[in-house]
Amino acid sequence: MKRTDDYLKRREHLAKLDDGQLEERFWNLVGQLVDPLLQLGRENTTPAIERSVLLRMGFSSLEARDIVQGCLERGLLGHGAGHVVYKLAKHENIELRTAGLSLAGGDNWDKAAALFADSSPAQNGG
Repeated sequence: MKRTDDYLKRREHLAKLDDGQLEERFWNLVGQLVDPLLQLGRENTTPAIERSVLLRMGFSSLEARDIVQGCLERGLLGHGAGHVVYKLAKHENIELRTAGLSLAGGDNWDKAAALFADSSPAQNGG
């Protein structure tokens, strides 16, 4: 039975490649597809995404809302709200939850902002 499609013609450029070369080509093509998605994830965020991250860190939706709002007001959202909480906790040598609750309560924002003073986010988010 003869094939009626153009498979053989379309695979000509691959026919001379060995398994290692085919695997290398495959991963190169995967990278071309995935790299732009990873870049988008690094450079863009939204309040909803940041609230979602905080929820997964164990904060309630109300706590997450207050932390994200504080990040927005201070131009820190582009660093990631979870990152802000994490960095504050490490700097102050306190638990993540304690750091987040202090931010949600309106405290320690000056300290948190100072931790990011020398770095600029890819995007402030919003």
